[in-house]
Amino acid sequence: MPGLSRKPVKSSPEIVRSVIAYAELAAEKHYSVSELANLWGLSERTIRRMFENEPGVLCWGSSESRNKRGYKTLRVPRTVMLRVHRQLQIAG
Repeated sequence: MPGLSRKPVKSSPEIVRSVIAYAELAAEKHYSVSELANLWGLSERTIRRMFENEPGVLCWGSSESRNKRGYKTLRVPRTVMLRVHRQLQIAG
């Protein structure tokens, strides 16, 4: 548009750190429910219940309708898996 000048956007250190952290999270290993079930020796149902409401877990799919069952796919980033594992450890 004529007459509008564009000023360069200044990036604060917090924004830069946030973008870097997001890029690292997106690039890290993400585990499927079956992979975690095999690693931890638990059922897929148990793993699904443990992680479906955990912050940072990728979850997509369709919700249940009257005539069709809902499906959810979960992918758990490595950092989330380690955080949950640390929370579940018995303090000694």
